[in-house]
Order: sequence, then structure tokens, then C-alpha cells
Amino acid sequence: MKKLFNWMTIATLAITVLAACNEEDDPNNQVVISGVPATASVEVEESIDPVAVNITAADGLTTLVVKRNGTTIETINYTGEVSATYDFNYEATEEDADSNIVFEIIATDMNGDTQRSTFVVTVGEISTIVRVDENITADQVWETGKVYVLGSRITVTEGVELIIEPGVIVKGEAGSGANATALVIARGATIEAEGTADQPIIFTSIADEITPGMIASPNLDPDIDGLWGGLLVLGRAPGSFAGDVSEVQIEGIPPSDTNGLHGGDNPEDYSGKLKYISIRHGGANIGEGNEINGLTLGSVGSATIIENIEVIANQDDGIEWFGGTVNVKNAIIWNAGDDALDTDMAWSGTLDNFIVINGSSTDHSLEIDGPEGSFNDGHTLQNGIIVGNDVAELGDFRDGARGTFKNILFQGFADPAETEGRGDFSISGDKSLENFQNGDLAFENLEVVLADGVALTDVFKNGTDAHATAVTAGANTVGADKSVFSDWTWSAEAGNLDNL
Repeated sequence: MKKLFNWMTIATLAITVLAACNEEDDPNNQVVISGVPATASVEVEESIDPVAVNITAADGLTTLVVKRNGTTIETINYTGEVSATYDFNYEATEEDADSNIVFEIIATDMNGDTQRSTFVVTVGEISTIVRVDENITADQVWETGKVYVLGSRITVTEGVELIIEPGVIVKGEAGSGANATALVIARGATIEAEGTADQPIIFTSIADEITPGMIASPNLDPDIDGLWGGLLVLGRAPGSFAGDVSEVQIEGIPPSDTNGLHGGDNPEDYSGKLKYISIRHGGANIGEGNEINGLTLGSVGSATIIENIEVIANQDDGIEWFGGTVNVKNAIIWNAGDDALDTDMAWSGTLDNFIVINGSSTDHSLEIDGPEGSFNDGHTLQNGIIVGNDVAELGDFRDGARGTFKNILFQGFADPAETEGRGDFSISGDKSLENFQNGDLAFENLEVVLADGVALTDVFKNGTDAHATAVTAGANTVGADKSVFSDWTWSAEAGNLDNL
């Protein structure tokens, strides 16, 4: 595999030194160099064709000197040999980009006669677009100022570290089914993607004309989804899986790819860091009803650090947790195609400080599913603002849902009576209702700005209204700290946070 993070271009020059034996009184008795072209051109990360250089020195060679831009890079001493072979390899670094490199080949014979030949190599500009076509099986660094294009589903394999520097843009090519592009961090691999508020790391589609330094896409609307896959991080923390198995295949990855397995018995498992990450226009479908989430977290452990995450226009869910113990801080979801936040398989971490801005296709703001095996655990969602519309639901708690949900403001939802039940907050199934009664499913300090003429009990079903309060717009006492999103998100640049 070509190392895509390698910033060196290898320009290989093959020089063959040959000497012919002539008498001293031969008029041709001198050092002659032939076959060296005057110039050659090479682009960064490309090589030039080998160059064969012929040298004759009838009186025998004493030295062969090779210089680069006037500085000697190699000297070979001879003892009168009339025939010699020398192979010369040169590596042009990124510093050579957009410049001319002058090589001098100097041969000297026993009489002190010298012949010099000059070869100028023109190196093109540094490539800022790097294509990734194969799984990452050795440590790599994706560098600030560059765009990395995912040509397929790319996995960082077990034992390998991928570092993504601030400001990097990762673009997925178009594809669906088994050809859907995605970046997968397998169990035992790590991703160290630490953007900053000044230089967030952006995952988007190849169709996006965004370049390093931009926040908003210059050509794609923020509701265009399904153009590529998404980011999946997998670990060895525990979860509750059907049949009480210890590991399962993650949603969105074909079963034939064992890099998609997640699960284990290490609640403090470490998969790396994700900071100041914006994920956009994803959710490609790999099969009927099986799309990829914007950010998928499968059995990710609590030692992993995830904070300041934005997901925009994902055809499936914004963020979905499948088991695991990881905590997430400061997340904003805009225009999710299915559910904004989805939890499954007894995820037991905390999401703290979040904003959901529902789009025209969003189903549930919160879809909370219970354990699938006998292992039971719950999670916490706290300090959030959820902005609705005429099609989205506040939340659905089902299949034995567990957890604590507190200090959340809901606003902008429709009257459920006029939208066939859209715009409500409900508990589904006997197991979930039982958990609500015994406190395994708990709600605290929920506030809502109701549509005109709508009663609290019209929205908060199954007795959950006891934990909710109707407030007027702007009078809420709970919610999220929106300031943490103000400097680096497309959501903020688009004005979505102005009235929150």
C-alpha cells in the first residue's frame, strides 16, 4: 500500500559510470560525460524515469562527486579504475515543491582533468488532495491544509493509530451498498482527531467544494444527505446484545467485513479522541433500511474522549450509540434524516450539552431503545435544546428503554392532534412502561414551548407530563450552552442558534 501520509517524492536517477581504456596520446584522452538530459519535471508524490549517464575516463577515475544545489551530497573515491558503476537515488522532500533542484555530476581522472554535467529537476507544487484507497494498516498522519478523499470503505485496523490534524477535510466518494464510503475505526485501533474552534475537522462528500479554512459548504445545501457513508468508531466495552453474545456486527457495515465487529468486556476501552468534528451529507444506504449514521459509536469505552461534534444532513441518524460506556459532550445535530439521537444495546454513558435542530425528514428527536440481552444498563442525556417542526416527534422510548433524561427544552413542535401523533413524547411497550414506573426510566426538569391551544398532556404521554413544564418562548430555565458551538459550526454560521 502506498503510504498516503508520506510527503516525500522519490526521484530515482540511475547513473552508470563506464570507462574506456585509451592510450595517453589519444586525442580523445579526456573525461567525457554523456546522456544527461538538461531538465526533467516531477510532481510531488510522483517519480521520474531513470536517467542513464555514460562517463569515459581513459586515464582512470579518481573521484565522482554529486552535488545538489551546490552542496555535495556524495563523494566516491577511486584508485584509477577505468570502469565503475554507480547507482544514485535521491528523495525530494516537500520543501522542494514548486522549485528547481540543480544536480551536478563531476568526474575527475588521474591527471586532474574534470568534466561536469548539470541536470535540473523541476518539482511541482505540493499536492493538497490525497486519495485513500486501501485500509490503513500502519500509523498515519493526515496533515493540516490537505483534503483526504475516501475511495471506498476505509478501516483503520487493529493496533494502528490515525492522527488527523486540525483543519483537515475528509471527503467520501459517492457509493451505496457494499461500495458505500466510510471511515471505520476498528476495535483496537485509535483515531486522534483533535480539531480546534479555529480549525475544525470536516467530514463531507466529494461533491462538496469546501476547502481548508471554510466552515459552510460553498455549493451544497445543508439538507442534502446520503452522498457518502459516515464515521464509525468501534471498541471493546460491554453492551447488551441479542442472545447474550459478546460481540456483534455494527449496523452499516456488511457482515462479510469482520472489521465491523464491536463488543467486549473492557468498560474503560480507549479508541482515541474526537474534538471539533463536523460530519456532513452522509448516511449512504448499504441495503434496504440499513443506512450509515453520521457518527456511529459501537461499544466505545469510557477512556475515549468525544466532544464538540456537529452532524449535518445525515440520511439516517445523527449520532447512534450501540452499547459501550463512552461519554459525549457538546453535540449538535441538524437535519437528521431519521432520528437525531438514537441509543441502543444498553449504552451507559452520558451526553451532556446538546442541541437538536430537526429537519423536514427527521423522525424522532430522541429514539431510545432498551437492552437486547440480559445485561441491563442505562445512560443519561442532560442539558439539551431540541427544536422541532411539523413532522418530528419529541421522543420515543421503547423496547425496555432505560436511562435518565433531564434539563431538556423542547420547542417548535406541532400539535399532535393535527399531525397524526407527530410532536409527542411517548413510552412504547410494557417493558418501557414498567421501567418508567420503577425508576429505571426517569425524567427530570423537562420544559416545552407548546403550540397554541395544546395542553401539556397532549404532548407528554403515559404520565410523563408529571416531569414536564410548559414555558413561554425565552422563559426556559433549562437547556444547552449554545456558546460552545458559536465559533466553529455551520449550524451557527447559518444562524440556527440566534434565537435559542
